[in-house]
Amino acid sequence: MDGIHDLGGRQGFGRVRHAPDARPFHEAWEVRVNSLYALAVRLGIFNMDEYRHAIERMDPRHYLAAGYYERSLTGLATLCVEKGIVTRAELERRAKGSFPLSAPSASGRTNLPARERFEPGDRVRVREDCVPGHVRMPAYLRGKTGTVLGESPAYPFPDAHAHGVESQDEPTYDVRFRSEDLWPNCADRALVHAGVFQSYLERA
Repeated sequence: MDGIHDLGGRQGFGRVRHAPDARPFHEAWEVRVNSLYALAVRLGIFNMDEYRHAIERMDPRHYLAAGYYERSLTGLATLCVEKGIVTRAELERRAKGSFPLSAPSASGRTNLPARERFEPGDRVRVREDCVPGHVRMPAYLRGKTGTVLGESPAYPFPDAHAHGVESQDEPTYDVRFRSEDLWPNCADRALVHAGVFQSYLERA
């Protein structure tokens, strides 16, 4: 889905702030939230693609105003309600007020039926697919052409894995793009590498 979470390559947000010595946690509740979502994944209550999609479904105003761990908390709480672990009423009783959750999920999709295998050096194009559910393809790559450098082991296809849709595991390809092809007349010359799932690619 195209949502507020997919800000890669967009302009007007200023420089990315980077602090190499920043602490990973600033409050005790952040540690607790991080531990709870990791435990839920380990117990099989939900998977990582479901978790990512729950965060993607946040109200855009809430998403932009929230910090990293508040987004984690919203995704965790949303899935726990959807899986029947807790009710929204119980959350609001404990919070002593409203508890924002993410919007309902859209449908997912299975793998592309006719997928191609690629070799290092092949020129590939990212398909111009717009899907309502979860997708692990940055919007700024859509329709762009790059060069395959390598192939990863097969992994659950996220568009299906986030929605309980039957699918086959598939590899991602390390694809190298030129920045001037991604953002014509708007970027310094550079090479951008992305891991792109097989179903997202076609031969250029």
